Amino acid sequence: MATDLVALKALNIQRWNNAKLTRGPEFVAPATKAVANKSRYQSIETRTGVSWLFIAVSHYRESSQNFSKSLAQGDPWNKVSVHVPAGRGPFASFEDAAVDALVDCAPHAAENTDWSIGGMLTLLERYNGLAYANAGRPSPYLWSGTTIYDPPTGPGGKVTHDHGPIEPVVDKQLGCAGLIMAMMKLDATITLDTTPVADAGPVLDATFLQTSLNKLGATPPLVVDGIFGAATRTAVRAFQKTKGLTANGVVAASTMKAVQDALAALEA
Repeated sequence: MATDLVALKALNIQRWNNAKLTRGPEFVAPATKAVANKSRYQSIETRTGVSWLFIAVSHYRESSQNFSKSLAQGDPWNKVSVHVPAGRGPFASFEDAAVDALVDCAPHAAENTDWSIGGMLTLLERYNGLAYANAGRPSPYLWSGTTIYDPPTGPGGKVTHDHGPIEPVVDKQLGCAGLIMAMMKLDATITLDTTPVADAGPVLDATFLQTSLNKLGATPPLVVDGIFGAATRTAVRAFQKTKGLTANGVVAASTMKAVQDALAALEA
């Protein structure tokens, strides 16, 4: 299933503007280390055009800020990699391995030109994989350690093995968005465009949406599992058609308002 990256960017901007740290003290050490190594990340930025901030936070998630490990997947860069992307290397340095990861490996971060917070977070999510986006859920790769992901305000959930389901556990590793927030407190030169995208809509609560669509006559009724999967997207499209909206399955502000108006009319 193709992911609507424009809608995902809008959602990530809104999540960013609403997010608060839930594990603030835990972010201090990795944020301090990331800022301390800014010059190393900037040397890679010079060679690739990729924001040093993107490099710094992905280094934390992929290799726990270990400069003996590759930015691509955390394997030692002086050996041929065995994890995806496999078969890369060996390289002469962390920097050389990072350039390969950003230029020659999907999603080819060096081709990105949008380094606003929405563009950066969406690229980071693509770097990790779009399983969470396709399920209508916030990715722990971005949001772990914030109110967007951590229970009780967030849904939690984690894919514990490649191509597996989202399991009901909480990712203990901190997310990139919270790490960027913590870095900004330490380095006043970090500035990001956080302008909301038009019609971004509310942060999607898939459980509320499924329950609402069932009340409004979704056929067949949806399983209320909090996962924005194919059946839910089909039900959204069907609802959008009945309201004269673009039937794209994207729950932007116009669609959510139509759902809320329909519920209000039903309960009146």
